[in-house]
Amino acid sequence: MTMSAGWYLRRLSRMGPREVGGRVGDAVRRRRWRSARPDCPSVTGARFTAVLPAGTIAAIPPDAAKRLVAEADRLMYGHVEYFGVVRDDLADPDWWSDPKTGRRAPWGYAFDVPYRNEDAVGDIKQIWELSRHQYLTVLAAAYAVTGHERYAERVAEHLRSWWTANPPLRGVHWISGIELGIRLLSWVWIRRLLDGWQGAADLFEDNPVALNQIWHHQRWLAAFPSRGSSANNHVIAETAGQFAAACAFDWFPSSARWRAGALRSLERNLRGNTFLSGLNRELATEYHGLVLELGLAAVAEADAARVPVPASVRLVLLRMTDALAAMVDSHLRPPRQGDADDGHGLVVDGAGTDRWGSLLATGDAVFGRLAWWPEATGTDVRTPLLAALIRPYAKDGTGPAVSRPASRPVHFADAGMTILREGAPSGEIWCRCDGGPHGFLSIAAHAHADALSLEVRHDGVDVLADPGTYCYHGQPLWRQYFRSTLGHNTLELDGTDQSVSGGPFLWTRHAGTRVLVADTSDERVARWAAEHDGYQGSVHRRRVELTAADRELKVIDEVRGPARDVRLAFHLGPEITAELEGNRAVLTWTRGGEDRSAVLDLPEELSWRAHRGESDPPLGWYSAGFGRKEPATTLVGSGFAGGAGGFTTVLRFQG
Repeated sequence: MTMSAGWYLRRLSRMGPREVGGRVGDAVRRRRWRSARPDCPSVTGARFTAVLPAGTIAAIPPDAAKRLVAEADRLMYGHVEYFGVVRDDLADPDWWSDPKTGRRAPWGYAFDVPYRNEDAVGDIKQIWELSRHQYLTVLAAAYAVTGHERYAERVAEHLRSWWTANPPLRGVHWISGIELGIRLLSWVWIRRLLDGWQGAADLFEDNPVALNQIWHHQRWLAAFPSRGSSANNHVIAETAGQFAAACAFDWFPSSARWRAGALRSLERNLRGNTFLSGLNRELATEYHGLVLELGLAAVAEADAARVPVPASVRLVLLRMTDALAAMVDSHLRPPRQGDADDGHGLVVDGAGTDRWGSLLATGDAVFGRLAWWPEATGTDVRTPLLAALIRPYAKDGTGPAVSRPASRPVHFADAGMTILREGAPSGEIWCRCDGGPHGFLSIAAHAHADALSLEVRHDGVDVLADPGTYCYHGQPLWRQYFRSTLGHNTLELDGTDQSVSGGPFLWTRHAGTRVLVADTSDERVARWAAEHDGYQGSVHRRRVELTAADRELKVIDEVRGPARDVRLAFHLGPEITAELEGNRAVLTWTRGGEDRSAVLDLPEELSWRAHRGESDPPLGWYSAGFGRKEPATTLVGSGFAGGAGGFTTVLRFQG
């Protein structure tokens, strides 16, 4: 995918004067850096002191350690899967190769590489992911747990290979700040986890090549921060990695300056990226997890280096953790809202470790769990590692007084998210109602056109599902579908999206949404209503009622304005089988060996069809993770809307 002149004009229109000036300065600096590449300053007497406290590794639960070692052994044999593509070349990887397309990124000055052009470069996500070096943190953690040097030796071999193949400012791995930031964070933890290995110092602080790489990574991040309309999760990754390296690798004349600048940026952008309710402003749940992981990792480095951190940093992370505890379902699954690309801040666990349970376990260790938090029953490696470094928040009574929710929040007014629940022995009904802003900043890069959409689960199973994301680059039709209005459980008018897209990470007009009712005070019926103005000349209003006694969800859609073509979509989860007859669909699935069912009565004013796994155009798909998709049933009702009246949909769970 290459960007047209029109895209650049649309992108420019979403920037303010200050951002434009900053980007002009970046362009000048890139041109100057093409020929001016200074060497790393001479470093003598460097020592790594940010080690884990004694007893930390022994505190790792045995089952978590077992999963970690099993994952490390798969990596040692060369096996890994990224975004649905299995690789068997990890024993000796080609750092520039894309295994999905078979293409290899071109050599040259980093800022000349056309990384958005899949025909020239390949799938950039596939190329970049390996070089985040998070698989090497897994191998380093396996060494720390077992003491087996083969893991440490493989880490050293791959780092030396990468550093040789990717000299500063050359090639595809020096283009994106988020990649440099996460890579630095990985290197910090690799060095920490290898501390007992006799070759650790020779690999890092006594190695001029490593010092040169670490210095150039930090110089790059200090020079080219994400700014203005791009200051989303990317800037958190950049500053967290910069700060971590400047704390743990405090070996350079610029280290103190880099550390101070990164901390200021981290504090400012954590606040800027987070609602007061604790939800991430991108309203893309996986990025809530990424930012929380990065923030916790940064605080761990600060406390390990005894660098004071503003209280606001810990407070934002506390609120984010409480918000996560509030919005997950009975199986600790959060909403599937907005973009998701399987990005993680720090990876030291094996397959099968629950990401969200791990974050809640870390939150318990660092902040203390509240009585209404759901139980995180799983185990992980990351929690004892982070908890060993992070100072517990206000547990000794010396920290600032913080007001935390006395009961589980259900409505996040600033984010426009409402969670309706009905718990029963046969399984919790969990319903997310979306009445929030379209996205974050002027481009809303990771937003979907999903205003007033619903997401409904029964006992953790997706019944009315958010289909997910699937892809970013290289497949524009699929990118367009998965973030479209038709690709969500909401209503589309005249075949158009509620918000106007200007490119794969750019929205030029944002639907304005307003929550009218969010009332869960009645134990019998929970109510929610909202409206949006995304369709010129018409307003879509939706009301939702969850009745506990009947285990029934009622959805009423109204279109206020002139008569228009309408399509109302309900996307079913991949585990759901649907039998559609007229305007009634019987839904069946299995959970825990038991057969479950529900009846979906659809508006009779519309003509209903079931779609599954269609590609021209795309319709009827579910993406469980980035790069993966599978057929799933989508029910679409077509007709006309406008004037008086509305469409009523009723979902009744059996038993």
